[in-house]
Amino acid sequence: MRLFRPQLPHRSPQDGGGGGAAEAALGPGAAPPASSETREGLAQFVKNLWAENPVFRALLGMCPTLAVTAAVKPALTMGLAATFVAICSNVLVSLIRKGLTPHLRILMFTLAISVFVTIADLFLKAFVPDMSEVLGPYVPLIIVNCMIIARAESWASKRPVFSSFLDGLGTGFGFTLAIVMLATIREILGAGTWFDVRVLPSWWVPWTIMKLPAGAFITLGFMLAMIIFYRNRAAARKN
Repeated sequence: MRLFRPQLPHRSPQDGGGGGAAEAALGPGAAPPASSETREGLAQFVKNLWAENPVFRALLGMCPTLAVTAAVKPALTMGLAATFVAICSNVLVSLIRKGLTPHLRILMFTLAISVFVTIADLFLKAFVPDMSEVLGPYVPLIIVNCMIIARAESWASKRPVFSSFLDGLGTGFGFTLAIVMLATIREILGAGTWFDVRVLPSWWVPWTIMKLPAGAFITLGFMLAMIIFYRNRAAARKN
Protein backbone atom coordinates (compact mmCIF):
# COMPACT_ATOMS: atom_id res chain seq x y z
CA MET A 1 0.00 0.00 0.00
CA ARG A 2 1.54 3.30 -1.11
CA LEU A 3 1.39 6.29 1.14
CA PHE A 4 0.11 9.50 -0.30
CA ARG A 5 2.62 12.35 -0.09
CA PRO A 6 1.22 15.76 -0.89
CA GLN A 7 3.31 17.79 -3.32
CA LEU A 8 4.16 21.23 -1.95
CA PRO A 9 4.08 24.07 -4.49
CA HIS A 10 7.52 25.13 -5.71
CA ARG A 11 8.43 28.70 -4.78
CA SER A 12 11.05 30.60 -6.71
CA PRO A 13 13.59 32.90 -5.01
CA GLN A 14 11.57 35.85 -6.29
CA ASP A 15 8.56 34.54 -4.33
CA GLY A 16 10.59 34.13 -1.18
CA GLY A 17 11.40 30.46 -1.70
CA GLY A 18 15.13 30.98 -1.10
CA GLY A 19 14.64 32.43 2.36
CA GLY A 20 15.26 29.17 4.20
CA ALA A 21 18.53 28.49 2.40
CA ALA A 22 19.74 32.06 2.95
CA GLU A 23 18.76 31.93 6.61
CA ALA A 24 20.54 28.61 7.04
CA ALA A 25 23.67 29.98 5.38
CA LEU A 26 23.73 33.13 7.48
CA GLY A 27 22.67 31.48 10.71
CA PRO A 28 19.82 32.45 13.00
CA GLY A 29 19.72 36.13 13.80
CA ALA A 30 22.61 36.97 11.44
CA ALA A 31 22.54 40.22 9.54
CA PRO A 32 22.45 40.09 5.74
CA PRO A 33 25.69 40.91 3.91
CA ALA A 34 26.44 44.59 3.38
CA SER A 35 25.65 46.08 0.01
CA SER A 36 28.38 46.70 -2.50
CA GLU A 37 27.89 50.46 -2.03
CA THR A 38 28.53 50.18 1.70
CA ARG A 39 31.56 47.93 1.25
CA GLU A 40 33.04 50.22 -1.39
CA GLY A 41 32.48 53.31 0.75
CA LEU A 42 33.98 51.72 3.86
CA ALA A 43 37.01 50.54 1.91
CA GLN A 44 37.56 54.03 0.52
CA PHE A 45 37.07 55.55 3.99
CA VAL A 46 39.90 53.41 5.35
CA LYS A 47 42.12 54.16 2.35
CA ASN A 48 41.69 57.91 2.76
CA LEU A 49 42.90 57.73 6.36
CA TRP A 50 46.38 56.55 5.39
CA ALA A 51 46.93 54.58 2.16
CA GLU A 52 45.53 57.48 0.10
CA ASN A 53 45.98 60.24 2.68
CA PRO A 54 45.46 63.58 0.91
CA VAL A 55 48.51 65.19 2.56
CA PHE A 56 51.07 62.42 2.99
CA ARG A 57 50.31 60.46 -0.18
CA ALA A 58 48.63 62.80 -2.66
CA LEU A 59 50.22 66.07 -1.45
CA LEU A 60 46.91 67.92 -1.73
CA GLY A 61 45.77 70.84 0.39
CA MET A 62 49.32 72.09 0.97
CA CYS A 63 48.36 75.71 1.61
CA PRO A 64 46.53 75.17 4.94
CA THR A 65 48.88 72.29 5.77
CA LEU A 66 51.84 74.65 5.83
CA ALA A 67 50.06 77.80 7.01
CA VAL A 68 47.97 76.81 10.05
CA THR A 69 50.06 74.07 11.68
CA ALA A 70 52.19 76.20 14.02
CA ALA A 71 49.89 75.04 16.85
CA VAL A 72 47.45 72.17 17.32
CA LYS A 73 44.29 74.19 18.06
CA PRO A 74 44.13 76.06 14.73
CA ALA A 75 45.17 72.90 12.87
CA LEU A 76 42.35 70.89 14.48
CA THR A 77 39.84 73.66 13.78
CA MET A 78 40.90 73.81 10.14
CA GLY A 79 40.70 70.02 9.87
CA LEU A 80 37.17 69.90 11.26
CA ALA A 81 36.05 72.72 8.96
CA ALA A 82 37.54 70.93 5.95
CA THR A 83 35.88 67.67 7.04
CA PHE A 84 32.48 69.36 7.22
CA VAL A 85 32.92 70.86 3.77
CA ALA A 86 34.22 67.59 2.27
CA ILE A 87 31.26 65.58 3.59
CA CYS A 88 28.55 68.06 2.64
CA SER A 89 29.96 68.88 -0.79
CA ASN A 90 30.41 65.19 -1.61
CA VAL A 91 26.81 64.45 -0.66
CA LEU A 92 25.46 67.38 -2.66
CA VAL A 93 27.54 66.56 -5.74
CA SER A 94 26.40 62.94 -5.55
CA LEU A 95 22.76 64.04 -5.39
CA ILE A 96 23.09 66.18 -8.55
CA ARG A 97 25.56 63.92 -10.38
CA LYS A 98 23.06 62.80 -13.01
CA GLY A 99 22.35 66.39 -14.00
CA LEU A 100 25.99 67.46 -14.33
CA THR A 101 27.25 68.39 -17.78
CA PRO A 102 30.93 68.00 -18.67
CA HIS A 103 31.64 71.66 -19.44
CA LEU A 104 29.95 72.93 -16.25
CA ARG A 105 30.93 70.32 -13.70
CA ILE A 106 33.91 72.20 -12.20
CA LEU A 107 31.76 75.31 -11.83
CA MET A 108 29.06 73.29 -10.09
CA PHE A 109 31.63 71.68 -7.79
CA THR A 110 32.98 75.11 -6.82
CA LEU A 111 29.51 76.51 -6.18
CA ALA A 112 28.55 73.51 -4.06
CA ILE A 113 31.75 73.75 -2.03
CA SER A 114 31.42 77.52 -1.56
CA VAL A 115 28.00 77.11 0.08
CA PHE A 116 29.38 74.94 2.87
CA VAL A 117 32.60 76.94 3.21
CA THR A 118 30.48 80.03 3.84
CA ILE A 119 28.50 78.15 6.50
CA ALA A 120 31.71 76.98 8.21
CA ASP A 121 33.28 80.44 8.05
CA LEU A 122 30.22 82.18 9.52
CA PHE A 123 29.94 79.52 12.23
CA LEU A 124 33.55 80.10 13.32
CA LYS A 125 33.10 83.86 13.31
CA ALA A 126 29.95 83.58 15.43
CA PHE A 127 30.99 80.94 17.96
CA VAL A 128 34.82 80.82 17.88
CA PRO A 129 35.85 84.36 16.91
CA ASP A 130 39.38 84.08 18.31
CA MET A 131 40.11 80.97 16.27
CA SER A 132 38.48 82.50 13.21
CA GLU A 133 40.86 85.44 13.52
CA VAL A 134 43.86 83.12 13.83
CA LEU A 135 42.89 81.15 10.73
CA GLY A 136 42.24 84.34 8.79
CA PRO A 137 41.68 83.82 5.05
CA TYR A 138 42.50 80.11 5.08
CA VAL A 139 38.94 78.98 5.84
CA PRO A 140 37.46 80.82 2.81
CA LEU A 141 40.30 79.36 0.73
CA ILE A 142 38.84 75.88 1.29
CA ILE A 143 36.65 76.76 -1.70
CA VAL A 144 39.61 76.20 -4.02
CA ASN A 145 41.17 73.39 -1.99
CA CYS A 146 42.22 70.85 -4.61
CA MET A 147 41.70 68.01 -2.12
CA ILE A 148 37.94 68.62 -1.92
CA ILE A 149 37.52 69.36 -5.62
CA ALA A 150 39.44 66.18 -6.46
CA ARG A 151 37.13 64.01 -4.37
CA ALA A 152 34.07 65.63 -5.92
CA GLU A 153 35.42 64.97 -9.41
CA SER A 154 36.88 61.50 -8.95
CA TRP A 155 34.37 60.01 -6.49
CA ALA A 156 31.19 61.90 -5.61
CA SER A 157 30.24 62.69 -9.21
CA LYS A 158 30.28 58.95 -10.01
CA ARG A 159 29.04 57.26 -6.81
CA PRO A 160 25.83 57.05 -4.74
CA VAL A 161 25.19 59.29 -1.75
CA PHE A 162 26.22 57.00 1.11
CA SER A 163 29.46 55.99 -0.57
CA SER A 164 30.23 59.66 -1.23
CA PHE A 165 29.48 60.49 2.40
CA LEU A 166 32.00 57.89 3.60
CA ASP A 167 34.59 59.12 1.10
CA GLY A 168 34.20 62.71 2.32
CA LEU A 169 34.40 61.58 5.93
CA GLY A 170 37.58 59.61 5.29
CA THR A 171 39.14 62.44 3.31
CA GLY A 172 38.40 64.95 6.07
CA PHE A 173 39.63 62.69 8.84
CA GLY A 174 42.77 61.84 6.89
CA PHE A 175 43.49 65.52 6.30
CA THR A 176 42.83 66.33 9.96
CA LEU A 177 45.08 63.51 11.13
CA ALA A 178 47.93 64.71 8.92
CA ILE A 179 47.85 68.38 9.89
CA VAL A 180 47.39 67.61 13.61
CA MET A 181 50.46 65.35 13.49
CA LEU A 182 52.42 68.12 11.78
CA ALA A 183 51.15 70.75 14.23
CA THR A 184 51.98 68.53 17.21
CA ILE A 185 55.65 68.34 16.22
CA ARG A 186 55.88 72.05 15.46
CA GLU A 187 54.14 73.18 18.66
CA ILE A 188 56.14 70.89 20.94
CA LEU A 189 59.49 71.86 19.43
CA GLY A 190 58.56 75.50 18.87
CA ALA A 191 56.90 76.28 22.21
CA GLY A 192 57.30 73.24 24.43
CA THR A 193 53.52 72.91 24.69
CA TRP A 194 50.69 70.82 23.27
CA PHE A 195 47.21 72.31 23.17
CA ASP A 196 48.77 75.21 25.11
CA VAL A 197 49.70 72.83 27.94
CA ARG A 198 53.43 72.62 28.73
CA VAL A 199 54.82 69.17 28.02
CA LEU A 200 58.56 69.93 27.95
CA PRO A 201 60.60 71.08 30.98
CA SER A 202 61.23 74.75 31.60
CA TRP A 203 64.87 74.49 30.55
CA TRP A 204 63.83 73.59 27.01
CA VAL A 205 64.88 76.29 24.53
CA PRO A 206 62.09 76.68 21.93
CA TRP A 207 63.04 76.26 18.31
CA THR A 208 61.87 79.55 16.87
CA ILE A 209 62.10 78.27 13.32
CA MET A 210 59.25 75.86 14.03
CA LYS A 211 56.88 78.80 14.39
CA LEU A 212 57.88 80.13 10.97
CA PRO A 213 56.87 78.88 7.49
CA ALA A 214 60.32 77.33 7.12
CA GLY A 215 59.56 75.08 10.08
CA ALA A 216 56.47 73.75 8.28
CA PHE A 217 58.48 72.89 5.17
CA ILE A 218 61.25 71.22 7.19
CA THR A 219 58.86 69.20 9.35
CA LEU A 220 56.71 68.07 6.44
CA GLY A 221 59.81 67.13 4.47
CA PHE A 222 61.14 64.93 7.27
CA MET A 223 57.73 63.31 7.78
CA LEU A 224 57.39 62.50 4.08
CA ALA A 225 60.94 61.11 4.02
CA MET A 226 60.20 58.81 6.95
CA ILE A 227 56.93 57.60 5.40
CA ILE A 228 58.64 56.82 2.08
CA PHE A 229 61.53 55.09 3.88
CA TYR A 230 59.32 52.78 5.92
CA ARG A 231 57.01 52.11 2.96
CA ASN A 232 59.97 51.06 0.79
CA ARG A 233 61.38 48.99 3.64
CA ALA A 234 58.08 47.16 4.08
CA ALA A 235 57.86 46.54 0.33
CA ALA A 236 61.40 45.15 0.31
CA ARG A 237 60.56 42.73 3.13
CA LYS A 238 57.55 41.41 1.23
CA ASN A 239 59.72 40.75 -1.79
